[in-house]
Amino acid sequence: MIEKKPLKQLLEFSMINIDKPSDPTSFDISDFVRKKLSELGIRKTSHFGTLDPKVTGVLPIALNRACKLTGFFLGEDKEYIGVMRIHEDLPIEKIKKVIEEKFLGKIKQTPPVKSRVKRQEREREIKSFNLLEKDGKDILFHAEVQGGTYIRKLMDDLGKELGIGAHMLELRRVRAGIFKENDKKYPCVDWYEFEKAVEEYRKGHEEALRKILIPAEEAIKQLFSCVQVKEESVKKLLTGKPLFEEDLKEGVEIKNDKFAVFSGEKFVGIYHKVNEREIIAKPEFVLQEIKN
Repeated sequence: MIEKKPLKQLLEFSMINIDKPSDPTSFDISDFVRKKLSELGIRKTSHFGTLDPKVTGVLPIALNRACKLTGFFLGEDKEYIGVMRIHEDLPIEKIKKVIEEKFLGKIKQTPPVKSRVKRQEREREIKSFNLLEKDGKDILFHAEVQGGTYIRKLMDDLGKELGIGAHMLELRRVRAGIFKENDKKYPCVDWYEFEKAVEEYRKGHEEALRKILIPAEEAIKQLFSCVQVKEESVKKLLTGKPLFEEDLKEGVEIKNDKFAVFSGEKFVGIYHKVNEREIIAKPEFVLQEIKN
């Protein structure tokens, strides 16, 4: 069982859901985690989706070999709570009407000037954009959007559409894909809680640190459908060989184009379906055995 793994083995393929404070960059937080856990064998860390320095909230950090999963998690939907300031007072119902007409569903968005990506128009989906309450020119909002959507730009574009201007005052990410602010099993922890867990480990108590580690296998199960293969096929598959019908356990069907492969509780890799004679899927990521 994953929970019974030695702590250092668990750290090798796991994640931590950090509650990012205002001011540090996402890289700063990732590097902070790496340095704090270096004595436990953490060689590298990576974050699942950049947050602006002033933005707070959910920032998943991958540890060691889980860093290779970043690409699978980055594009997942995000949820935000924030405060927008409109530059001239307008009735909230008028703003809601413009949102319903122009800022729900598929929209076109050009990344802001300060972004690190190429400034070309791209399509993004706004799943929901709700105005919760208004206090003068300040409006509390909740938005659920496709990964890669720029919320600050969304506020600016809305202000231009209204003809009065608007900008974002505060923003907090409350969900990044499967990672949530209020997850009971794998809570979002601030870096003081994280530091305290590391200190407890140094005193000989690993429970607090173990509690905040999210086994990468568990995260994968939430993101992908899972396919079981025969135990005797595992060794071959871990070398990067494609998946054949004969490798599947009896009665197993593949219903999704991309899926995770397990043998019992053992994670093998992430595969995508192909149609190449006897080959039914090829690997995109395989968790090869660590050689001592």
